Amino acid sequence: MEKDKKNPNQQINIELTEEVAEGTYANLAIITHSQAEFIVDFVNMMPGIPKAKVKSRIIMTPQHTKRLFKALKENIIKFEAMHGEIVVSDDMGMMPFPMSGPKGQA
Repeated sequence: MEKDKKNPNQQINIELTEEVAEGTYANLAIITHSQAEFIVDFVNMMPGIPKAKVKSRIIMTPQHTKRLFKALKENIIKFEAMHGEIVVSDDMGMMPFPMSGPKGQA
């Protein structure tokens, strides 16, 4: 028996601070990558305001990114089985809403 094999029943103790547990809302994700990593910037865009700040940046290896992709896919399948298909409109392209600013008034 190899000592290097991990115990499949081993539990990981994960701490979730109160601040992190509150979460951060994002309605846009910008994804870039290099050979070594994927970078996902989560942004909160406001209607009519063409400027926004990155609220969170996650940097992952390609292997962890693929694991996340598989986990998201599995969870979307489970969600849709319970709640119905998630409809995504392609009418507005990649943006969650029109990016025009408020109309000027004289």
